[in-house]
Amino acid sequence: MSGAPAGGAPSYRVWALPGIPEVREGDDLAKLIATTEPGLVDGDVLLVTSKIVSKAEGRIVEATDREAAIDAETVRVVARRGTLRIVENRQGLVMAAAGVDASNTPAGTVLLLPEDPDASARAIRTGLRDALGVEVGVVVTDTFGRPWRNGLTDVAIGAAGVRVLDDLRGGTDGHGNPLSATVVATADELAAAGDLVKGKASGLPVAVVRGLPHVVADSGTSEDEGARAMVRVAADDMFRLGTSEAVREALHLRRTVREFTDEPVDAGAVRRAVAAAVTAPAPHHTTPWRFVLLESRAARTRLLDAMRDAWIADLRRDGRSEESVAKRVRRGDVLRNAPYLAVPCLVMDGSHTYGDERRDAAEREMFVVAAGAGVQNFLVALAGERLGSAWVSSTMFCRSVVREVLDLPDSWDPLGAVAVGHPKVAPPARAARDAGAFITVR
Repeated sequence: MSGAPAGGAPSYRVWALPGIPEVREGDDLAKLIATTEPGLVDGDVLLVTSKIVSKAEGRIVEATDREAAIDAETVRVVARRGTLRIVENRQGLVMAAAGVDASNTPAGTVLLLPEDPDASARAIRTGLRDALGVEVGVVVTDTFGRPWRNGLTDVAIGAAGVRVLDDLRGGTDGHGNPLSATVVATADELAAAGDLVKGKASGLPVAVVRGLPHVVADSGTSEDEGARAMVRVAADDMFRLGTSEAVREALHLRRTVREFTDEPVDAGAVRRAVAAAVTAPAPHHTTPWRFVLLESRAARTRLLDAMRDAWIADLRRDGRSEESVAKRVRRGDVLRNAPYLAVPCLVMDGSHTYGDERRDAAEREMFVVAAGAGVQNFLVALAGERLGSAWVSSTMFCRSVVREVLDLPDSWDPLGAVAVGHPKVAPPARAARDAGAFITVR
């Protein structure tokens, strides 16, 4: 295949290598390729399908149950829908079924990806240098689906002697505009070009690209970093989880945080959490939630001082010693030390009055449960925004004080307060709970 237009514009050629025999465990791929008399020259890039690398490395395993093989290769489930799983595998790649393949392999077996695709690429490159005396780049390829796009394409999972990424940041485009985020996945582009001539079922597992010598890197240099450099680290991955997994992860991250940094809280993130809160179920098509957001230090201090005074008065009435009073008041510092406070409130607008004590009590309980669901939504959404939080019940013990200080209607019942901020330290691991202990089946 040629992309050479008239006029000497940049171009390259890509073609599949015929004559590669069926690969078996223990085969030397470099020697197999060399025996086809490929006519390689310095600066060529060899594109090698991962299947033949896996076969040569003995990555065929007996598997009457492919799912068990996928489990063994999985580090983390990213998304699941029915039997389809997108997972992070032991090579750090996020892909369907951990790359476990039941095609092009004998019945009753599956093919796993190479243990270390970059090392596999280096071995092929070294072998070709020794056999043919050429300096080529090598890319080990595999087929991926992609988020937001239909269809499959080949990408690089291993590389040697190839500049896998072309970092254009700091340069300018043709109009002089600065490039601040452009990093080209060169190795993936090469892999996709090779797939056009190798095909998926044509028995041509190796292709050659010629005419792009600038993508070939010297061995051992910083430019020869392998395809592992293309795997996005977790901290930079904005799409790390599927929908249901993201919800479960946010629930897991929803922890009580008692120490916060001084980093300001994004008010927009809190408002997005409120938007999630008000999707909770509620009786009679009502909206029983209100959120008072204390964004100024003055407002937080005024409320917390008044609450502290009311609490001290309650403790003294209980006969507590001054030492006990001081100790208990210090426990409330989680609110005082937070850079942001929210006070969720219950309103009973739209509730029914039955004139019957039992039914009226149940009516209020319905609204309280709905309001609690809204608070939980709020806490989980904050966790999804990577904000820590602590729900503290103290406003419920001095509702009249809170209403007075915050100038709230008498019909608003504060349901605790939520401290919000960036956690100073990661919370300790959550103690395991057996869900079965909380289930009764009839």
